[in-house]
Amino acid sequence: MKYIVVLIDGAADDRIEELGDLTPLMAAKMPTVRELEKKSLIGQVKTVPDGMTPGSDIANLSVMGYNPAVYHTGRSPLEALAMGIAMKEDDIALRLNLVTLSDEENFLEKKMIDYSGGEISTAESKELVQVLIDQLKDYKEYDIYQGVSYRHAFIWHEGSLEVNLIPPHNITGQKIAKYLPEGDNHEFFIDFIQKGYQLLKDHPINQKRINEGKRPANSPWLWGEGKKPALDDFKELNELSGGVISAVDLIRGIGTGAGMKVIMVEGATGNIHTNFKGKGEAAVKELNSGTDYIYIHLEATDECGHQGDIEGKVRSLEIIDQEIIKRLIDKVEDDFRLLLVPDHRTPLKTGKHDAVPVPFMLYDSRKNLSNGLKYNEEDGSKGLYVDSGVALHHLLIEKDKN
Repeated sequence: MKYIVVLIDGAADDRIEELGDLTPLMAAKMPTVRELEKKSLIGQVKTVPDGMTPGSDIANLSVMGYNPAVYHTGRSPLEALAMGIAMKEDDIALRLNLVTLSDEENFLEKKMIDYSGGEISTAESKELVQVLIDQLKDYKEYDIYQGVSYRHAFIWHEGSLEVNLIPPHNITGQKIAKYLPEGDNHEFFIDFIQKGYQLLKDHPINQKRINEGKRPANSPWLWGEGKKPALDDFKELNELSGGVISAVDLIRGIGTGAGMKVIMVEGATGNIHTNFKGKGEAAVKELNSGTDYIYIHLEATDECGHQGDIEGKVRSLEIIDQEIIKRLIDKVEDDFRLLLVPDHRTPLKTGKHDAVPVPFMLYDSRKNLSNGLKYNEEDGSKGLYVDSGVALHHLLIEKDKN
């Protein structure tokens, strides 16, 4: 028996006027999902516990079976795990985004234009981050590590969690003045961002991007603070061998910390231009080679939600239907249970995560689980309500029957 999670990050949404008053899940042409829903259990799950931030770290831990109240120590430490960074017990990991700030002369008047630096490429971003490493190397209390695209790591040695750092994707279009770091060491962090802006704004890479009509990745931004994580082994908890497929360091970090196999796919970017086909093929290969459980994380819908890209969000769902879900249905050789679920909502209207429960679809190749509903937000709310991602994980793997 195989167990498959297709995690469509941020896919759940509100009805959109431009889509004929439908949600992206309703509007997208997803023939595979429409066929599967006829035999699937449809419901709604609360992936983010009360009082916790609706981030991908919290929600994905939950869906993978790890209670965030027990296991969550911050987002960035999980990303650091994926990057192979050896954290000490007193280290604090931060995410370093390369972002696009507006060009007002007064720093406090600048706005957050793009949390992803115009989806800067990994090659370009590594050169820019190297500038920060070289020019700000006098600070012995900190280390910077290059990552993928706009996502990088900042390790604060002997750091503190008494700091308030705001995710850049939550303040798109707003002045940064009231969202700058607060708490312990905030003066340094603000100075670091300002100096980083001065170093990067006129860099040849950014000048070239501007000339090509692209957004410059002209500033660092720090957020996502947390301590060294400690996850229990996935196989020991579930008696299943597990694998993770994702372009995102956060998900790879959860997999690494849980002792799961992290499967790298060439061309996986985390946006709509990712190698969807490669992810689908890698999942099929791994399942047919003996792995019991595969967690396929797909980021494109979330990125489009943050950017207000209606067409891109719908198109991402349509590609996922054909390149991921159909491929699994056609090619997995054993009986399997497949869970289709977002980690959280990323509504196009707000561009921000929220903690509203999300719809799920559970398909079993051996039997009909249908409760007569379709896979979308509104039908999901009429189906089985599951009060946590951990409970949904147990439902998927039939833990209560073991």
